[in-house]
Amino acid sequence: MEIHQLKTFVAVAREGSITRASERLCLSQPAVSAHVKAMEDMLGITLFERTARGMSLTGDGQRILIKAEHTLDTHRDLIDEATRLKGHLAGRLRLGAGGRSSAASIGRLLWELSEHHPDVEVTIQHGTSLDTLNGILHGELDAGFYNEATEPDVDLATIEVSRFGIDLAAPVGLIDPSQPVNWQALGEYPWIFPTTSLCCGQVAENLFRTHGFRPRRIMSIDRESVTRTLLAGGIGVGLLHADTAREAQLCGDVDIVCEAQKTVRVMFAHLASRGQDPLLKAVGSILRSGPVW
Repeated sequence: MEIHQLKTFVAVAREGSITRASERLCLSQPAVSAHVKAMEDMLGITLFERTARGMSLTGDGQRILIKAEHTLDTHRDLIDEATRLKGHLAGRLRLGAGGRSSAASIGRLLWELSEHHPDVEVTIQHGTSLDTLNGILHGELDAGFYNEATEPDVDLATIEVSRFGIDLAAPVGLIDPSQPVNWQALGEYPWIFPTTSLCCGQVAENLFRTHGFRPRRIMSIDRESVTRTLLAGGIGVGLLHADTAREAQLCGDVDIVCEAQKTVRVMFAHLASRGQDPLLKAVGSILRSGPVW
């Protein structure tokens, strides 16, 4: 039985779908199906029930999954040990870049790895902070950057790499800066922010809860440049990162209503159980050596 067959089996088990597993593994669907069938033929048992909803593990399959994941962990440990013995870092590092990841930190990390560990291949997957966290927790990413909304998951080891603030902004002339904020009146306008964002979504909910209102309409926009354009066009009120809001204010595009969140931390994270991974230890050392902005 080949390691790549075990990896395919675990991917299908986690995704519950040949199609999603093939996308995750960058393999064709026939290849994924062939790997699963080869394992079933070799083991002499049925691992999955094929249904209209996808692939569901049988009882035997569930027991094999535990052993397969343990075998893959052991295989990774073997590779790590061989790397230590060779005295240099090599391999693939899958990084997630979620939310407003620190471009400076990512750039410095890539430069350091390229300069001092040229045999490390880095791939970066962009998405939301939630995408990055789920990718790390499910083993689809080795590590990643995300915007912290709550206390870090206990299964994660984290490093703060930067921080930023969030402002509530409105079209020019919509509010009177000399008067207290009328939250009920603001609730009549569309609110623009990325509802899928861990930090912005939570900041917005905190504002609604604190001031006892809820907007009649929420527009979920995950691109800050689009949010800024909509605000400048008078479409509604919305959340912008503090530096973007202040730049837009200087340009006469928006007025700042208030500071919605003083500090949001950008974190680097990986599974705590992989704390001794040589490559992740090297990455952590690089990030800790730089300043937190």
